[in-house]
Amino acid sequence: MLYGIAAATAALFLAAVLAALLRVPALRLGILDRRRQRPLPVLGGLAVVAVTCLVAWVGQWTRVAPLGDGVGRLLVAAAALAALGLVADVWRLRARVLVAGAFVAAACVVPYDETGVPGGALAVGWIALASLAFKGLDHADGLAGTVGVVTAFGAGACAAAEVMDGLAVLLSVFAAALTGFLMHNWHPARVGMGACGSLFTGFLLSASLVFTRAGYAIGPSAAVVFGLGAVAVADTVLVVLARLVSRRPLLRRGPDHLAHRLRRLGLTPQGSVVLLGAGSFSSVLVGVLVHTGWTGGRAVWWVAGVALLAVLVLLLVPIKPPRHTESTQVTGSLRVRNG
Repeated sequence: MLYGIAAATAALFLAAVLAALLRVPALRLGILDRRRQRPLPVLGGLAVVAVTCLVAWVGQWTRVAPLGDGVGRLLVAAAALAALGLVADVWRLRARVLVAGAFVAAACVVPYDETGVPGGALAVGWIALASLAFKGLDHADGLAGTVGVVTAFGAGACAAAEVMDGLAVLLSVFAAALTGFLMHNWHPARVGMGACGSLFTGFLLSASLVFTRAGYAIGPSAAVVFGLGAVAVADTVLVVLARLVSRRPLLRRGPDHLAHRLRRLGLTPQGSVVLLGAGSFSSVLVGVLVHTGWTGGRAVWWVAGVALLAVLVLLLVPIKPPRHTESTQVTGSLRVRNG
């Protein structure tokens, strides 16, 4: 317990300091995103990844908080996917490469002996798609970090209920690192998460849930993982439907995500993130209650109904067409992504 508190405190402080330090080289190298027509350095996610891995490694090396079977491999795969995301942040990289990388990383961590082959295939698909969905959440200041922190606490509670202490400590450290990053990412953000941090976040959270639910029936497990990932799923479904209707490429960025549409309805940038964070907290709470047996899996249908209603309503909100189609950052200039 004492180590968990000390590790989380150290992770929060180190992530806050490192995110601030990485802002300067990101600006000088032109590793930028465009957020509401202002350039935003996007190496903040690297700070989250580095601090999470460092603190977890110290716990493993000292044997004070060993990660446990398979969790170390999970963290290595998450870090490898984050490295691929960092390449996408620094150089132009096709979206299909990130998709392929997410599936390969997911295939390397699923515990097939507990899930079976059919369940393992579903788990690979879920981890990969959840990783990409969290990347999509990085379209507004503070949103991916806020949802990530809430989800990390929920996933950590599920791991603790299964007496998976190493995984629970890892998730608490990760939540603390995200909180330190959010000190610089709240609107108006001084540093962004980028593909490096958002892919790492989605992968670590979704893979942790797969580890926690391994051995359970597929139906109840699907209810739990949907509850903890409802906001990311809703954002993805909204974007896919909108782009199919307007016949635009699915992998091309545009201002058609949840927070974009909420701002079109009159909410402030901070207000839209708070609203989505509250929605994430509610759905995560339902998922945790289902996992721990405090309520039945049918409760998740209420989450699904609310998410579907929100998607259908926001789908009617008109959006501005994207100004250009650049999909990744490039270095050495002020050419940036349009989000």
